[in-house]
Amino acid sequence: MPDFLQLIADLKRPKLLIRAARVGLADYNRARDLKRLTRSQSVPSPDRAMARLLAEENLMEETRLRGDAGYSFARHIELLIALIAEARLLLRGLEAQA
Repeated sequence: MPDFLQLIADLKRPKLLIRAARVGLADYNRARDLKRLTRSQSVPSPDRAMARLLAEENLMEETRLRGDAGYSFARHIELLIALIAEARLLLRGLEAQA
């Protein structure tokens, strides 16, 4: 699990994307949003969600950097919101174990 947290800490994204994601955290609903973002029927565990979200966000970032017309600013923000929220959830779980 700490590997996921390190990957999140190492992400280098434009400040505007990160600011938008932080604002969106208030409206994040794990049960509703994770199903849609991970394209699954059920809500995955935090570590599984992180793996899927990181892979999807990485593809989105590559699309953004290429200037591809298929890039969705809104979806990228949604993925970053979920990544931040799931990282916080994992961190709370680690702190509870300590």
